Amino acid sequence: MGDSYVTFLVLGIVLVVVDGQLIYHGGKGYLRRAAYDDEQASGMMKLTAVLFHLVVLGLLAIVSTVEVNTGNAAKDLVLKLGVVLLLLALAHGATMAILARIRDRQLQQQLADQMAEEHRIYEERQEERQAHISEPRPAPKIESPYSPNK
Repeated sequence: MGDSYVTFLVLGIVLVVVDGQLIYHGGKGYLRRAAYDDEQASGMMKLTAVLFHLVVLGLLAIVSTVEVNTGNAAKDLVLKLGVVLLLLALAHGATMAILARIRDRQLQQQLADQMAEEHRIYEERQEERQAHISEPRPAPKIESPYSPNK
């Protein structure tokens, strides 16, 4: 259990940290495009990256305790790393799906805000037109060709 266990843990931790950093940096840019400012995007991604790391490192710890006996230490290590990679892929996909939902929700809110603003402007213009139409206009003076003053 000695060398292969340590090798498994080191490789697993490296994989988790590298993937976590990819998620953090890629997700920050992804959320920034949804009109989050740098500070908001960075804060959300820090929380997301911490959650990702905790979940996947926990899975790594659980997988590390599972006994695998293929008769070959190298095969045991490869099998365990394969399981970790699959779990890492699932966690990565779930994280990206969550970020996509957050981004879509933000974009929908922006669209709703924009439509509300456009509707407010439209209503104001309609009110101005109504006020302009309902103002009484003085009747034009029409002189009759038959008036006695001529």
